Amino acid sequence: MKLKVILPTKILLQEEVSKVIAEAENGSFCLLPRHIDFVTTLVPGILSFVTVSGEEKFLALDEGILVKRGVEVLVSTQHAVQGDELEILRQTVEKQFRVLDKREKQTRSVLAKLEASSIRAFINLGETIKN
Repeated sequence: MKLKVILPTKILLQEEVSKVIAEAENGSFCLLPRHIDFVTTLVPGILSFVTVSGEEKFLALDEGILVKRGVEVLVSTQHAVQGDELEILRQTVEKQFRVLDKREKQTRSVLAKLEASSIRAFINLGETIKN
């Protein structure tokens, strides 16, 4: 299979692989060369793969999308870190990617409050104009 990991600014990885293991919302899964075509969303975690020479490698990923089509496995994500030490990558996921999720949730909450406030202001303005 041909694994390609795509970030917004660059292609992080292009490699021939014999196996890919990743994590979706409903758990971990493994893709082998003759696996059916497959699409899923990825959660922050570790993506591991085995090169055709038999070497196991790891990536820490933020949320993303994985598409397997024929012999291609495409992974698109906002953030990814490649490394050899699994424990360091797990710490990266915990510290960096999960913190980003918290910040995104806080930002969405603030935006929702701002939208609600704006809508209330327009309703009040409409009532003022009627009177």
